[in-house]
Amino acid sequence: MRVIDQLMMPMHEFFMGMNQLELINRAPGFFKYQPHNVAAHSWKVAQIAQFLADVEEQNGKTINWQSVYEKALNHDYTERFIGDIKTPVKYATATLRSMLADVEDTMTENFIKTEIPTQFQAAYTRRLGEGKDETIEGEILSVADKVDLMYEAYGELEKFNPEPVFVNIFQSSLEALAEFQHMASVKYIATDILPDIFSEDFIHKDLLFDLAKSLLPDFAAAQQ
Repeated sequence: MRVIDQLMMPMHEFFMGMNQLELINRAPGFFKYQPHNVAAHSWKVAQIAQFLADVEEQNGKTINWQSVYEKALNHDYTERFIGDIKTPVKYATATLRSMLADVEDTMTENFIKTEIPTQFQAAYTRRLGEGKDETIEGEILSVADKVDLMYEAYGELEKFNPEPVFVNIFQSSLEALAEFQHMASVKYIATDILPDIFSEDFIHKDLLFDLAKSLLPDFAAAQQ
């Protein structure tokens, strides 16, 4: 491809990819009362991340807001290349997870080189890369992603969906929150949000309530 052609390359394929994300269902293969797609998930994660960043900032953290939004909005864009693979499959073995990551990375790199104008490639290499890093913005993304996953599962449990996968998803979300309980925003979730969730009636509530207390001391303390 000539340099002049690459400089004039449009963003058509990137924008079309947003439509494709609307067609990729999350948690495929399981009965759901309310299906969710990757595009909607990305928007919800951005909203959640925005609030979590507010909490962190109010508790003394310096927040790179551009990074928060870029990470949240783009964190699952590359699923247009490989789809939303079931979590138990994706994480079945470290080898499989690594292989899938390699495929995704290669396809993303090729996409950026062939479909993103040269003058924007550095920006999209950053945006479409792995966002869940050790920065505060990366940690916020990790938590926001799991919070939305928890709410997707909660929505099914509240409707008494008997699929055991949604109990497993809720459980894994609580376990993920426990990994970040040093964060002010996770403490807020534990003390101000989870109590509201558990004030409602849903299937396997007692089991998950006890799990939340064992994993999150701040939640347990809030129940006393």
